[in-house]
Amino acid sequence: MKNFGLAEALAKLGIRKSNLGTSTGQKWIRSKAKSFPSFSPVDGKQIGTVQATDDAAFDKVVKQAHQAFLQWRLVPAPKRGEVVRQVGEALRKYKEPLGKLVSYEMGKSYQEGLGEVQEMIDICDFAVGLSRQLHGLTMHSERPQHRMYEQYHPLGVVGIISAFNFPVAVWSWNAMIAWVCGDTCIWKPSEKTPLCSIACQNIVNRVFKKNGVPEGVSCIVNGDVKIGQRMSANENIPLVSATGSVRMGKAVGKTVAERLGRALLELGGNNAIIISEHANLEMAIRGALFGAVGTAGQRCTTTRRLIVHERMYETVKEKLRTAYRQLQIGNPLDETNHVGPLIDALAVKAYRNAIQKVKSEGGTWLVPGGVLKGKGYESGCYVKPAIAEVKNNFEIVQQETFVPILYLIKYKTLEEAIAYQNGVKQGLSSALMTSQLQEMEKFLSAAGSDCGIANVNIGTSGAEIGGAFGGEKETGGGRESGSDAWKIYMRRQTNTINFGDTLPLAQGIKFEL
Repeated sequence: MKNFGLAEALAKLGIRKSNLGTSTGQKWIRSKAKSFPSFSPVDGKQIGTVQATDDAAFDKVVKQAHQAFLQWRLVPAPKRGEVVRQVGEALRKYKEPLGKLVSYEMGKSYQEGLGEVQEMIDICDFAVGLSRQLHGLTMHSERPQHRMYEQYHPLGVVGIISAFNFPVAVWSWNAMIAWVCGDTCIWKPSEKTPLCSIACQNIVNRVFKKNGVPEGVSCIVNGDVKIGQRMSANENIPLVSATGSVRMGKAVGKTVAERLGRALLELGGNNAIIISEHANLEMAIRGALFGAVGTAGQRCTTTRRLIVHERMYETVKEKLRTAYRQLQIGNPLDETNHVGPLIDALAVKAYRNAIQKVKSEGGTWLVPGGVLKGKGYESGCYVKPAIAEVKNNFEIVQQETFVPILYLIKYKTLEEAIAYQNGVKQGLSSALMTSQLQEMEKFLSAAGSDCGIANVNIGTSGAEIGGAFGGEKETGGGRESGSDAWKIYMRRQTNTINFGDTLPLAQGIKFEL
C-alpha cells in the first residue's frame, strides 16, 4: 500500500483550494451563495473552501435528478448493479487518498479512514448481488384462473443527509442500494466535512461518464441546515434519509411527514455494554476500550455506558485504568496514535459541559478528563478520554454527548442490568459480555435489549454492512445497509392477473347485465 502524502491525496481526488459544492454529475453548478471553509480538526488549518448551494441551484439539481430518474429506472437492475460494481473498483483504486482525506477533514485515525472507505467498497459488493435479488412474492388468489403477485418498482429521487462522523460511508450505504433499485440521489453532506463529498462525486463521475449514466443520477448540494430543510420539504423527493442528532431527525421527520413522504432516520445512540460475572474480561475490556474511544467518542454506536456486575466491578476498574494509561492521543495521520481530535470547538465545549455536569450531579472520576494544549494540540480540539462512576438516572447519563466520556455503572442481577441498558430514550446499539448461554438468550429475547442492534461478546461499534443498521425509540426506527433495507428505496405494487374468460367479483357480488 502506497503511503500518499496529504497534498498528493488531495490532488488525486480533485480537491482544490476553492471548490464548487453543487453538482448534477458531470456538471458543477455555480450559485450566488457564499463559499464556506473546511478546517481540519487535526491541526486547525484550512483545507479549502466550498461554494454553498443557493435556492436556484438546488431547484436545478432536483429537476435534473427527476429527469434522470425517468431514464435510470428503465435500465435493467443487473446493469445498474454493474455500474455500482465499477464504482467499487474505483473506490479500491482511490482507497488510500480518500481514507487520508476522511482522516484529515474529520479527525479520525487513518486506519479508521481506510476502514470507512472499505465499508463503501463492501456496500458496493453487497449492492451488486442485490441487483439480481429485488424480488417480490406470489400468492394464491381466491378467484379461479387468477394469479396474484407483488413486485417492487424504483421510488424516485432519494435525498441523503449525512453527518460529519462518517463523511462518506453512510452516504454510500444509501446511494449504492438506491442506485441498484433504480433511484437517483441528492446528497447533502455535513458542512463540517464537505470536501469528502466532492472527492466522492469526482470518483463516481468518472465511472458514470464511462458507462453513459444519465446526468442527475448522482447529485450533491452543500451548505447549512437550510439546504436540509429544503430537501425535507420538497415533494419531488419521496424519500429523505437523514443521519445525525435527534433534534435534527425530529425536524426532518416532521417536515417529511407533513407532505406524506418517507423518512429514514438514523439518529442518536446511548449505547451500553453489560459485563457479566461470567464475562471473558480480556474480550470485555478490549470491546469497551475501542467502543468508548474510537473516533474520539464520535460514533453513533460509541460505548457510553459500561454496566458491570458488582463481583467484577473493582477488577474492571483497575483494568480500565491500565488500558487508558496506554492510550496515545494526537495527530490521527500518525498510526501510532489511538485517539484523534474532536471535530470542532463546539464539540470541545460539549465535552467541558459534560465534565462539569458529572461533577455537579455527584459522579466520581475514575480517569479524569481535560482539554490538551501545547505542541501537537494547536487546533484546540484534543481532549482526554475520561471515565466516571455514576448512577444510570443522572441527567447527563441519559443524554448522548458525542465525546469520549465513559460512564461506569454497577449492577447486581442481569434483569437490573437490562433495565439500566433500556432505561434511556435512545435505542441504537447494545452488547452483553458473557460466556453463559442462559444470559445470552435472556439478553436477546423480547424481554432483553430494546435496541436495533444487540451483540454478544463483541462491543457496540463495528456493525457489518450485511445486517440492517439502525435503532428504535429516539434513534428513529430507520434501517440502512443490509438485509431487506432495500425495500424502503422502492415502492411495492400488488398485481392480479385474470387469465380466464369470466370476471368473478370479490365477496361474491354479482351484476346482471
